[in-house]
Amino acid sequence: MNNKFFERMKELTLFHKEHCPEYGKMLNGLGTDIQAVDKLEDIPFLPARLFKAMDLKSIPEEKVFKIMYSSGTTGHPSKIYLDRENALAQQIALSHVVESYIGKGRRPMLIIDSEDVLKDRKKFSARGAGILGFSIFATKTRYALDKEMNLNKNAISEFLKIVGDKDFLVFGFTSVIWQYLVQVLEKEGIKLPFEKGSLIHGGGWKKLADQAVDEKEFARRIEKNTGIRKIMNYYGMVEQTGSIYLTCEEGHYHISPYSEIIIRRPEDLSVADIGETGLIQVMSTLPTAYPGHSILTEDLGMIDLEKDCPCGRQGRTFRIIGRVKGSEIRGCSDAYGG
Repeated sequence: MNNKFFERMKELTLFHKEHCPEYGKMLNGLGTDIQAVDKLEDIPFLPARLFKAMDLKSIPEEKVFKIMYSSGTTGHPSKIYLDRENALAQQIALSHVVESYIGKGRRPMLIIDSEDVLKDRKKFSARGAGILGFSIFATKTRYALDKEMNLNKNAISEFLKIVGDKDFLVFGFTSVIWQYLVQVLEKEGIKLPFEKGSLIHGGGWKKLADQAVDEKEFARRIEKNTGIRKIMNYYGMVEQTGSIYLTCEEGHYHISPYSEIIIRRPEDLSVADIGETGLIQVMSTLPTAYPGHSILTEDLGMIDLEKDCPCGRQGRTFRIIGRVKGSEIRGCSDAYGG
């Protein structure tokens, strides 16, 4: 166990207990003595859907700098309240994690979405927050879709003229890329010359799973229609923005220094064994403005490697299996208006 990470999680639990009244009441109801906790797995967690039902924040209203919203297809979205310091910490962490995969140099970025998704800079959807967050890696950005979500061929042509023969990034949400790029290219018989591109995508696997499209098939069709070979899928959520998990060349999701993953058995929430499927609990040192440092998701996964990955990166890795049956479909881009 990483002792520094564990101690930070205890500190955050105590901090939010003191500064978020609703969170404090819940911990008091559990009767957990946080000071006496000596294992990471015993740090209390909140169900992810609680952020849909309650306004949970550990800062006064006047310090709220930004509100981020999840993109659920039904019910109320999660609302995450950030002050300036927490928003900056998330951005710095995101930068460190992604740079470990793509390097430190910024490059042009083509965003597979419409610029209209960034209408309200104070109230972000998960898609809007993702676009803005990943834009820090860009020297310049262009949007591949117009406001009606149609492929903007002129914008793509202009982008290709800008990049010339240099490397560039492509970013988008999985189901948006699939529906509004891949399927359109196939329907119109177009192949884009994106061989110099690296794709970062995440969220919205539910729609693709319904079409029997897994990560391997998605990557195959991307390469076939665009020439892109370097494809990085990421797992993350608006409740812990900044603490993302990227897939490596071997297809494993890696745990960053800012985070940890625990897999719990659905029937009793006990800790699952290596290779055993269960609910994913995400832990992060980043949330300071709201009690989102320890969250039990409705996603199913497993720890697949306990030690170092063949890709050369150290630490444990995990795999995403899917969603709990009957839970809300909350993929970042499953909702068109997300």
